[in-house]
Amino acid sequence: MGNIAPDSFDMTAPNKDLTGHKLLLVTDLDLPEGYVEHLHKKFPGLEVAQARINPWTDTTSPMVANEEDWETVTILMTGPRLPTIKQAPNMQLVQLQSAGANYVLEQPLFKDTKVPFCTANGVHGPPISEWVICTYLAFQHHIPRYLDNMKDGKWDRVYGDMTTLDVVSQRVGILGYGSIGRQVARVATAMGMEVYAYTNRPKPTPESRRDHSYHPPGLGDPEGTLPTRWFSGTTAAEQNEFLSSGLDLLVVAVPLTPETRGMLGAAQFKLLAEKKTYISNIGRGATIVTDDLITALEEGWIRGAAVDVTDPEPLPKDHPLWKTKNVIVTPHISGHTASYYQRLLAILDINLERLSEVAHGHHGRVDRVKKRDAKKTEAEAKKEALKAQRAAELAPAAAAVNVEEDPAKDN
Repeated sequence: MGNIAPDSFDMTAPNKDLTGHKLLLVTDLDLPEGYVEHLHKKFPGLEVAQARINPWTDTTSPMVANEEDWETVTILMTGPRLPTIKQAPNMQLVQLQSAGANYVLEQPLFKDTKVPFCTANGVHGPPISEWVICTYLAFQHHIPRYLDNMKDGKWDRVYGDMTTLDVVSQRVGILGYGSIGRQVARVATAMGMEVYAYTNRPKPTPESRRDHSYHPPGLGDPEGTLPTRWFSGTTAAEQNEFLSSGLDLLVVAVPLTPETRGMLGAAQFKLLAEKKTYISNIGRGATIVTDDLITALEEGWIRGAAVDVTDPEPLPKDHPLWKTKNVIVTPHISGHTASYYQRLLAILDINLERLSEVAHGHHGRVDRVKKRDAKKTEAEAKKEALKAQRAAELAPAAAAVNVEEDPAKDN
């Protein structure tokens, strides 16, 4: 089935004013002051409506006043809640409010049509990069220990300030060099760190290293010029070369796929032991084998870790990771920011422009083929991960990994 808009829409001709289109914004948040006026000025023919409900938590409230109103909606900004194909026969664009799209993969409007679905990939770079650097600096400067001392009113230079390591000339390795990883690189470079990047596909040329996705103006690394060395590959041997490159800090910024599940376990932590690398995970908890992470921390293979994502998640109250030494755990909040909505609407603006120009390459468009190929049951994924882990232990060069360039960071 193709796009479901009827013959009355000529989708091959530019429609600069978006005449005949209606945008429905499904959000209980207040729109920025002047935003609707901005849209009307930019696209005079666009009708704009808002459904004041939370598409993540409200599963029952109607998104339109009358069921027949769906027929006029051609553009939708939402979360997990979608209309049926029959309800919304004229839909031409769906803008999701998160960087992840897993929650729409089995919904008919996505699965059984070619309506473009676009994510908010790119909005998380600034807050997550700040979280990465914040937690790393806190560890480097012994802040957790001094916070504990504050509770007891203790003035005690436990470590001796002259043993503190600043980050100048340290090396950060970024596993997954997408929009988040590139902003981490920008901040790290500003502090004098050296950046190594790892991607699934080789990036041998300046053009291949460019990033055409959304990033706030002046941020990120759109030209791909910040890393001093690039690594790539899909085998454990290629990954191990990266992990053995003398990293002071390893930032894990890959999505969870059958190939990345459990990609960092005991064998990989032992490779990091020579430099006692600090690990920062802002991708998905299951990319790291949690029990092996605890062992690596307790045995001193790595200096410490900061994890915003865990496996399991939420992390149970009695889980041993909470009390493991030299670890910082936060409850999947590194992407939270008051500027999230503003950046999301900036992405929506870009995609409205491309719709009006009949331009290909909507920002953050979800690839149906890749998503369906990657979607496997939990049991299948765990079985494959265990098989890959065993293969890596027996013959590391034979085990396959699949490093995409950004985690799907959901709301």
